[in-house]
Amino acid sequence: MNLQTQRTLQELEKFLSTPLTEKLTQHQKIAPQKIAIQLFQDVVATVPAYQQFLETHHIKPATIRTFADFQKLPLICKENYISLYSLAELCKDGNLGSCDMIAASSGSSGKPTFWPRFCTDELEIATRFEQIFHDSFYADNKTTLAIVCFSLGTWVGGMFTTSCCRYLACKGYPITVITPGNNKTEILRVVQEIGSNFEQVVLLGYPPFLKDVIDTGIANGLDWKPYQIKLVMAGEVFSEEWRDLVSERIESKNPYYDFASMYGTADAGVLGNETPLSICIRRFLAENTAAAKSLFGESRLPTLVQYDPCSRFFEVEDGKLIFSGNNGIPLIRYNILDNGGLISYEQMLKFLAEWGFNPVEELQQNRGIHQLPFVYVFGRSNFTVSYFGANIYPENVSVGLEQAIIREWVTGKFVLQVKEDEDKNRFLSVVVELAPGVEGSVEKTATITNSIVNQLLRLNSEFANYVPGEYQTPQVELKPTGDGEYFPVGVKHRYTRK
Repeated sequence: MNLQTQRTLQELEKFLSTPLTEKLTQHQKIAPQKIAIQLFQDVVATVPAYQQFLETHHIKPATIRTFADFQKLPLICKENYISLYSLAELCKDGNLGSCDMIAASSGSSGKPTFWPRFCTDELEIATRFEQIFHDSFYADNKTTLAIVCFSLGTWVGGMFTTSCCRYLACKGYPITVITPGNNKTEILRVVQEIGSNFEQVVLLGYPPFLKDVIDTGIANGLDWKPYQIKLVMAGEVFSEEWRDLVSERIESKNPYYDFASMYGTADAGVLGNETPLSICIRRFLAENTAAAKSLFGESRLPTLVQYDPCSRFFEVEDGKLIFSGNNGIPLIRYNILDNGGLISYEQMLKFLAEWGFNPVEELQQNRGIHQLPFVYVFGRSNFTVSYFGANIYPENVSVGLEQAIIREWVTGKFVLQVKEDEDKNRFLSVVVELAPGVEGSVEKTATITNSIVNQLLRLNSEFANYVPGEYQTPQVELKPTGDGEYFPVGVKHRYTRK
């Protein structure tokens, strides 16, 4: 039996035999900081790229002994680490063959970043799914059909989700998985033809796409109530008003236990997940904006999840979330470019008590309450917008405005936003500044719209594969030079708005 086989058997046995509660209390028995330092020592000993990275920064690994030393290590990111070394050098022992799966995420140029992993990396992430299926959906004793509605292929969401759900079935959960991907017609066919064989049906996908599936079903006369629909989501920040609307349409009576959003990334799988407790807290904060602003420092509401610090170790520097975790490509103090912060379990409950709220009492049951810390996420700080789980970059839109004829009409300035209509459906908005002396017209708007769509499809493979065709055309609005709302004179221009 070779080492890879031994490693697989050991990790699989541990996953299958360890009760969820035991796994989620390990941070109370061993300091997460100690695990982070152990991970650093392992990575230094085995990963050629990280060895070279430290050498470049004149850091001797032997000097990193304490957590204070660990915190002085330079941050890594795609630009200064991932893109500078080969895939093999980024893996343990410089061996890409030690991984059995590769996912892709695309950047602003459309060139993908590849993220290899081994099945044992998926087992670690499967615990996040177990939290949701056990604590929120009671899927340990309810027959459950899990319909994977994320895009399939090299994109991380669909294949990773499928693997994790199947591991739960291996652990004894009565879960059956089917993978129509983001084929709306097939999803609705699956629900109607086999959904009634199960006590509940779980849809896993990007929030706006799942809403579109639900709305389309209703429009076609589908009654969702008998299927006891539950939703697992990732990739988008959504409002509690959105959750209320979707709850109404699937006839959910308990949004705390019928929904769960994941904070996930191609870089390292799922970093944290909504729990009944975090949803209860977020819904209170949505109704109490003063409390939310006091807690988060902003009036907008971030994604709020709980995380296991023994699985993904978070730090915050200058308002940026930094994490360390073991993967096919192990990451030490990785800057994912997300703005956010951390709140301990004790700090959160103490803060809420000061505002007269006890979420534990509000839930009226202990299931789903774990003393795990919270991480809140406002989103990427590099001026992208997230739409159906695809990161859309201003650079993609710029190319559309730089085409022949169009570039004579515009200044090159624009504002990219994801908005919601009255029915809470999301759409992509692009407000474009016209060149001096140029007047807008229906024809110009149509030409610019077509050019932007063509370039997004050409340059951004996530946009092309994640966003359903009927949602790919942005709503373009033309504004005169120096428009006070979007293009004020003398002010540094921002190309995106949240």
